[in-house]
Amino acid sequence: MNKGLTIFNLTLSSLLLIFLFSSYLSGGEEKVTTTQKHEEGEVHYGLPQNVRSVQLNKDFSFAGESVPIDNFDIRERLEREVLINSYWHSSTALNIKMAHRFFQVIEPILDEEGVPDDFKYLAVAESNLRNVTSPAGAKGIWQFLAATGRSYGLEINNEVEERYHLEKSTRAAARYIKDYYKQFDSWTLAAAAYNMGGPRLHRELENQRANGYYDLNLFEETNRYVFRIIAFKEIMENPAKYGFYIREDEKYPPLTDVEYIQVDQPISNLGDFARDQGISYRMLKVYNPWLITNSLRNVAGKNYKIAIPKSANREELPEIGE
Repeated sequence: MNKGLTIFNLTLSSLLLIFLFSSYLSGGEEKVTTTQKHEEGEVHYGLPQNVRSVQLNKDFSFAGESVPIDNFDIRERLEREVLINSYWHSSTALNIKMAHRFFQVIEPILDEEGVPDDFKYLAVAESNLRNVTSPAGAKGIWQFLAATGRSYGLEINNEVEERYHLEKSTRAAARYIKDYYKQFDSWTLAAAAYNMGGPRLHRELENQRANGYYDLNLFEETNRYVFRIIAFKEIMENPAKYGFYIREDEKYPPLTDVEYIQVDQPISNLGDFARDQGISYRMLKVYNPWLITNSLRNVAGKNYKIAIPKSANREELPEIGE
């Protein structure tokens, strides 16, 4: 009798604990689940995330020019880009990390050239701050086509690709942007022209009888382009507001602790050159991505500045063949 009562009490206590535990798990915010059908029946998966709309309850501007978000169409277009890049977690987190490396170089050049600081976010919109190549053949962080790059003084050939040279391409981009500003008398239109080209933008302004970028109906890429730049500015200036918590020591360090080797002679093998400087071939290319082959023939005897990290140790590497 006592044994049976004990078993009954234990069973009752266990059921009560299971009930309380289940109630605790199902409490609080409503759980969201999806159902997937398999041969053996339905399987439920929980989605442990909170997806919320963004609050655009402030004034927005680009390069000192106001964004008229009281217009519902403009507000929704901006919201689209902020939402996309807020929830594109890996890409935006990497942009925040990369900005710490590259903005320290980009910002003073834009300032020296008289271009608003907000244009550093144009580089984010163009390339995610990486030396990528577009389907149209545009290259580098600023995505120059070859003809445009050459017209702004960048060397582009089989061995040297200055669209990949951060300082030189940034200065070229700043001058390109300034030329568009002179044409359109608007930094916002200069940004749009950077994407679609000046002649086409002139035609669209004339054909649509428009006064500015926000009045234009353009093809999809440029319709979104300036809003993407503004979205990057908003998120990267206020990362915690959008759920990005990246410590300073987690951001990528700038590659500024370098010394420069002046070279005005051919280099037959950059692997040998790298060893002579106490670094690997890979590190030579990381610090000098504009060197795009294994040699530098330099038939014109041009003077090049090759960056070498100051941490390089020229004494510890063994001689070639050891």
